[in-house]
Amino acid sequence: MKRIVLHTKDVMIITGKSERYSRELIKKMKEHYLKKSHQYVTIKECSNYLGLDVDEVEEVLF
Repeated sequence: MKRIVLHTKDVMIITGKSERYSRELIKKMKEHYLKKSHQYVTIKECSNYLGLDVDEVEEVLF
């Protein structure tokens, strides 16, 4: 079963960047999509934000 939400480790895998950078990137995505602190960023939202194909991102993660 695939997950819908994105975690810091996922962003690290997608971007190849550090944990700190990945946390900041998730924070920027939340601001961009007007999400509250308790709300998650989805894999689809992350893909769109980074300009990547959703299927390619899911292939890397799963």
